[in-house]
Amino acid sequence: MKNLFRIYLEKPELAGIVLLVLLTTVFELRSGGAFLSSDNLRGILGLLPEVGLVSIGVTVLMICGEFDLSVGSTFALTPMATSLLIIAGVPAVIAVLLGLAIAGAIGFLNGFITLTFSIPSFITTLGMLFIVRSLTIVLSGGFPPLLPDDLDTSVFTRFVGPGGLFRASFVWFLVIAIASAAMMAIFNLGNWIRATGGNLEATRAMGVPTIRVKIFCFVLCAMMAGFGGVMQVFRLHSPLPSIGDGLELQAVAAAVIGGTALTGGIGTVLGGVVGALLIRVIDNGLVMSQVDANWFKFAVGALTIFAVVSNTWLRRTARRMKVTN
Repeated sequence: MKNLFRIYLEKPELAGIVLLVLLTTVFELRSGGAFLSSDNLRGILGLLPEVGLVSIGVTVLMICGEFDLSVGSTFALTPMATSLLIIAGVPAVIAVLLGLAIAGAIGFLNGFITLTFSIPSFITTLGMLFIVRSLTIVLSGGFPPLLPDDLDTSVFTRFVGPGGLFRASFVWFLVIAIASAAMMAIFNLGNWIRATGGNLEATRAMGVPTIRVKIFCFVLCAMMAGFGGVMQVFRLHSPLPSIGDGLELQAVAAAVIGGTALTGGIGTVLGGVVGALLIRVIDNGLVMSQVDANWFKFAVGALTIFAVVSNTWLRRTARRMKVTN
């Protein structure tokens, strides 16, 4: 038992992986073997990159001890700005880079306001959620602009891999996820992010530039959300001003389900990816099992509460065991 607690504390994402396996098994049985069919997996994995990128950014920021509730709005504004630039004649690559720069500016503003005025990031980003969403609607005029018919989006949308199982966006997502995991596990920056979220004052006393670390995480989180939005709009070929609505809550839920601590300092990129995949599996599995899709939010909410309660209990129990030893 002690070894199990030790393993959990070292790898908090393992609980999410176990749950993912269990749910996959249940949905496979209830769907009569259709859940793990190639066509259905193509659908699950085709949408995962868009939610997964946002979840990775939110996970890293939460490990650093902060929140960003504006990622859903940034998810909408970035591709809206990108699309308008493309319609105006700007080359697609440059338009995407400019859109990501806008997302980065939003993240910088979130971090700057939060840290300069010492207010909770929850409040800062809640306000930014409304500001950015309003800007998106104003820019669109209330209607989605029409992207050029000849716009080549195959870099994100074409199917690749064995049997065309993956969209190209999944490859982008995989590369970014691996790079993010390497940043957190190998480089000093990852240690600084964890230390800043775990014990801010002690980390600052050690000479770590905690303010720059936090602002970096805010910018990274916003740019991840913006890139995910660009992927979705290029897939749909229509920049809807309403996309990403509620996505911030799904991203926080994915991070928590994947083992990220709400208090900061604990979590992994893999956990955020597992949490995002769990949400996609639940969403798809309910439909494949012929369960009313309106139960989706109920399931995600219950799973989030369960994850927080169980994580808190397990960590408290592990600390007691450590003290008694």
